[in-house]
Amino acid sequence: MPQTTLALLTIAAVSAVGSAANSVAGGGTLLTFPALVALGVPPIAANATSTVALWPGSLSSMLGYRRELQGARSWAVRFALPSVAGGVVGAILLLLTSEKRFASLVPWLVLGATALFAVQKPVVRWLVSRARSGESPITMQPETGTLAPPTTGLIVAQFCVAIYGGYFGAGAGIVMLATLGFMGLTNIHQMNGLKNWGGVCFNGVAALMFVVMGLVNWPIAIAMAIGSTIGGYATAGIARRAPQALIRGIVAAIGFGSSVWLFAKIARGA
Repeated sequence: MPQTTLALLTIAAVSAVGSAANSVAGGGTLLTFPALVALGVPPIAANATSTVALWPGSLSSMLGYRRELQGARSWAVRFALPSVAGGVVGAILLLLTSEKRFASLVPWLVLGATALFAVQKPVVRWLVSRARSGESPITMQPETGTLAPPTTGLIVAQFCVAIYGGYFGAGAGIVMLATLGFMGLTNIHQMNGLKNWGGVCFNGVAALMFVVMGLVNWPIAIAMAIGSTIGGYATAGIARRAPQALIRGIVAAIGFGSSVWLFAKIARGA
């Protein structure tokens, strides 16, 4: 695993860029994870390290949406158990996956996550328009009111999403948004709040398990955390003025390019 000053500075810089991308368009993991693999970190360790390093950012995002959760506390409480349980299952599945098998899955995981990222905006627009047209399958309270408790189907769906999140994670957010929309939520801010809460739960328990199992490369994790913190703060003003479509296009292009590189890496037997 790379421990050199140059490698640590490189991943800190990539994390700073990823944090800036997250602040305006999301998809930061699609930059940081391939960068770790390119620097020579084994895929499983790269996944575990990225999960641990980026969890504080997920927590801060969730806290930023705490007001939007005021009318959805019953959902947040009921989301906790399937999210934590799914995160545990996903982390266990990762621990049971051999390095060779996971390396062969990584290009597909990155490709799938990039595809989800690419369709996120149109999916969210469709969900909002669907809600406004009254096509949601569940009659909900007004957007500022208290939501009725989630159905059993949504609890099961969240458990499945959390399994994926605990195993790999990139793209889990858009899957949660889509699931919440299909289940009848109409307030995109509440949906984002619940999405962030679910991510904190399954990423948190997965991160804890990865730490206990000794999978985390701490010098790199610390460099990522510092880089993402500095990058997010320093570029906040720029990010707000940057064209979101352009940023999303760049991140998607990097994600698709990374998946092609990873497929080629496997074909070469690297």
